[in-house]
Amino acid sequence: MQSLQDLNQVNVHNLNSVRHEASSRFRNKKKECLKAQINELETNNYFRNITDLYRDISDFKKGYH
Repeated sequence: MQSLQDLNQVNVHNLNSVRHEASSRFRNKKKECLKAQINELETNNYFRNITDLYRDISDFKKGYH
């Protein structure tokens, strides 16, 4: 009977280890995806700001010619 309890405890420990590792990997993967999305947004925003800057310069020049 004692060996059955020990076996159950080992199984519970293994299950908890697997859950912990899966959670950790999921969290890391989620962070990677979020970093990629943030980088993409920053890049798009940077280019949008440059486009707006050139548009404003063009509009400014048109107003004074």
